[in-house]
Amino acid sequence: MATTQKAKNTSPKSSPKNKRRPSATGAQLTDKQNAENGFRASKELSEKLQAVLVDLLELASQGKQAHWNVVGKNFRDTHRQLDEIIEAARGFSDTVAERMRALHALPDGRSDTVAETTTLPEFPQGEIATGDVIDLVTERLEATIGTCRDVHDAVDEEDPTSADILHAILESLEQFAWMVSAENRTPAA
Repeated sequence: MATTQKAKNTSPKSSPKNKRRPSATGAQLTDKQNAENGFRASKELSEKLQAVLVDLLELASQGKQAHWNVVGKNFRDTHRQLDEIIEAARGFSDTVAERMRALHALPDGRSDTVAETTTLPEFPQGEIATGDVIDLVTERLEATIGTCRDVHDAVDEEDPTSADILHAILESLEQFAWMVSAENRTPAA
């Protein structure tokens, strides 16, 4: 018992020389250390990244709707390809949101915000034939790509690092758009 008492007396919590505030999970930063510093996104940069974020979140959501309701010829491949798109959109949305936080901006991924501000058209309800899903998903990929391209130059001017994130998103989504749309194409003469 005496050993335990001695350990308590020498802990950072009771040491007057320790400038850190203790917590249940360990030491916290001092007020000065905890102050957020560094580059801060302007309102315009925040809004542009937010626009990309909501389209990515909506793309993932609509991709899942398509994934659950696609039927018909080439179902399995379409079903699996939708999962790849959903996974990419979710990952990119997390990257964009975390970049926003790193820039002291506040991402808003609430369902009401996404529904009110996305550029993607509403996805139809019910079972949808694979050929129609291909066209619908291609349209939504292209809408998300359009948002990324629309905001790119302004983002790049203020924050090239965020623009690099947009480059990765564009590379991936443009490849998906090509691969998905090829399903319904016929060879050029």
